[in-house]
Amino acid sequence: MVITLFLLGLLYVAFVAVLIYLGVQAVVVAALAVVFLLVQFFLSDKIALFAMHGREVSAQEAPQLHGVIDRLCALADMPKPRVAIADTDVPNAFATGHSRKKSVVCVTTGLLRRLEPEELEGVLAHEMSHVAHRDVVVMTVASFLGIVAGLMTRFALYSGLGRGRGDRGGPPIGLIILAVSALVYAVSFLLTRALSRYRELAADRAAALLTQRPSALASALTKVSGEIARIPTRDLREAQAFNAFFFAPAISGGVSLANLLATHPPLERRLEELSKISAQLGRGV
Repeated sequence: MVITLFLLGLLYVAFVAVLIYLGVQAVVVAALAVVFLLVQFFLSDKIALFAMHGREVSAQEAPQLHGVIDRLCALADMPKPRVAIADTDVPNAFATGHSRKKSVVCVTTGLLRRLEPEELEGVLAHEMSHVAHRDVVVMTVASFLGIVAGLMTRFALYSGLGRGRGDRGGPPIGLIILAVSALVYAVSFLLTRALSRYRELAADRAAALLTQRPSALASALTKVSGEIARIPTRDLREAQAFNAFFFAPAISGGVSLANLLATHPPLERRLEELSKISAQLGRGV
């Protein structure tokens, strides 16, 4: 993770240096990027719940769900997040929020219908690990470079700068900006996805150690992945935009470039790591 964050920072420095060298006035664009970053940072919980049609539920409305989260909070010695349920048959869960006190853990009705209590505990422990480790903050900061590069790409595309200098024999500044922005965005995208996969493995490990039942989390992963394959493609496409938040990705097709571009590690890798943890716990390590 340290290496990935270092490379992202290095890309950011190189990107800014190129912009300064080219004399681009990117103050307004950078300001917009900062605004988008702050909106994503402070309103991620509200945006995610609104988009997924999730609603907060009280302990009286969902006693079992609140009971599991209460137990996990006591074990982890962390503040209790808000609890929400999204009415969709896609079996999944996600956690978001910029701090432990402002976080929310949301599960779908499809997940609640399919999992046994110990499997549900494993999934919730995974999501609460994201909260405890502030993964939303980590991924938001890591994606900031991609936001800046994306804005600069659109700026070059729509401002017409790419056609401005070629007539006078100078370098095509707009095209240079476009090429650099696209390259930086592509590389930062790959690095951010790699960081996301690492955070998922870390959350799996934390959940397995917290509950002391890696097999329950492995069972939930296998069951959820199998059930997602049976969900209608239309419903999966609607949910795919939130793959980075989900416990397991909503993938409507087979595996293509998923190992490189996916937000989550392959199921086999996650099960293998949980098996190792189970062996360690069995030896008393």
